Amino acid sequence: MRFAKVQDLQIIADIIGAKFVGDASFPVYGMNEIHVVQEGEIVFVDHPKYYDKALSSNASIVLINKEVDCPEGKALLISDDPFRDFNKLSRFFNPFKPATALVAKDAIIGKGTIVQPNVFIGNNVVIGENCLIHPNVVIYDGTIIGNNVVIHAGTILGADAFYYKKRPEGFDPLVSCGRVVIEDNVGIGAACTIDRGVTGDTTIKEGSKIDNQVHIGHDTIIGVRCLIAAQCGIAGCVVIEDEVTLWGQVGTTSGITIGAKAVVLAQSGVSKSLQSGRVYFGYPAEESREKLKQIASVKRIPEIMEKLKQL
Repeated sequence: MRFAKVQDLQIIADIIGAKFVGDASFPVYGMNEIHVVQEGEIVFVDHPKYYDKALSSNASIVLINKEVDCPEGKALLISDDPFRDFNKLSRFFNPFKPATALVAKDAIIGKGTIVQPNVFIGNNVVIGENCLIHPNVVIYDGTIIGNNVVIHAGTILGADAFYYKKRPEGFDPLVSCGRVVIEDNVGIGAACTIDRGVTGDTTIKEGSKIDNQVHIGHDTIIGVRCLIAAQCGIAGCVVIEDEVTLWGQVGTTSGITIGAKAVVLAQSGVSKSLQSGRVYFGYPAEESREKLKQIASVKRIPEIMEKLKQL
């Protein structure tokens, strides 16, 4: 998330009541998660295991729970609870704005777009030309939709990320202030849920088609001309490259990449990144021919055991 205007390190420290290491006028352009953070932005880290990753990332400002050596060209914000203070900044720079109508006054809807009854369109939403939005679709604040997009009934774009920190009193959510971005010529089926990014974008690229009852987690990127069949569950921070096909009920873990033109057959579970241009099946998903050989071998176990008894 980029701020509306550049902030000083001193101002950011005052908002969250933190100490800082660096020049008080050090420029701060925004804030982001570790996997998408850019120069000029804040990233948070609250576990020693990830200190080095955060300090060596693209982030210019590291919100951290221990005073450490500050890398050259960077600044530190020292907090007793970086997770809490990252949420404070999210709420400060992107406060929740209640809806006052089914279609927000500042929403932009392009020429030729049809919006069917009972659609909710939130604040700062942009919808392109010649789209068709079917009944009971919910489009949360900040969502961007391109041209010639079809969204079927009951789909929800922009719900919060499923991202929590476990505390003694329960689970503390990481505040979601990112967006959903849908590019041109995308088709989205009925009753799908596409979560917004935590601080970045969840993106469906041009020409991809999504069947009914598909869930796509926060900050995930779906490439150009992908096909995703019904009841797939795609976790957060997944990269699905161009022209990938996921058949029904495929599930993935978070933070992986599925290479271009890969095909994942129905009911497979993807637990690690997959290479381009291959067909996968099973759990954990492996190349389909190898997996089918394994299944055939398992079926022969009773026969083999019977033969061993006769020896």
